[in-house]
Amino acid sequence: MIKRLLLALTLMAYGLAGIAAEGPANADAPKEYVAGTDYDVINPPVRSVDPNTIEVAEFFWYGCGHCYSFEPIIEPWKAKLPADVTFRGVPAVWHEKMELHAKAYYTAEALGVLDKMHKVLFQAMNVDRKPLASQKEIAALFVANGVSEEDFNKAFNSFGVNSQVKQGIAMAKAAQITGTPALMVNGKYHISGRKAGTQSDMLKVADYLIEKERAAKAK
Repeated sequence: MIKRLLLALTLMAYGLAGIAAEGPANADAPKEYVAGTDYDVINPPVRSVDPNTIEVAEFFWYGCGHCYSFEPIIEPWKAKLPADVTFRGVPAVWHEKMELHAKAYYTAEALGVLDKMHKVLFQAMNVDRKPLASQKEIAALFVANGVSEEDFNKAFNSFGVNSQVKQGIAMAKAAQITGTPALMVNGKYHISGRKAGTQSDMLKVADYLIEKERAAKAK
């Protein structure tokens, strides 16, 4: 009797150990995010630049402290995006001063110095507390970082840069962007920190929606 009891307890212990080792069912399954709770559906969708890729757009403002803190989180994420995903920055514009900062972004892009000046512009407004409230002040920042004033002014006042600013404003309006930072996946989904939770969670939701779009394209 005692031997049988010991055998039963031993078998039970092995069974419990196996369950513990396996963990709960579906522990590694990806989390399902819910439209309206974790992200918003954009209706009608915003047209992407390249329909052959999955486009992620980040809406930001250089004067936004939350956008500044998002940079060290989103940069390594951007670097690891797969080949079928494209990324673009879209400066948000809600007033005249923000339009200057949007033009600074597109000017840096046009002059081929965006990688450098993107960080410089964030630093200037969030750490150095420079308002960058005029073209002259922004030009001085570019000149201090190796861009000639003539090249800066030509690009800053160009038709191309002004057109990109208008397109960005229209895109943000269509996506109903009311705060920054915000992400838009393939013109269909709007991710905000308010709904996603944290800035890191925003990227988790983006990963989920990228996979959702990839699966839809494969059908």
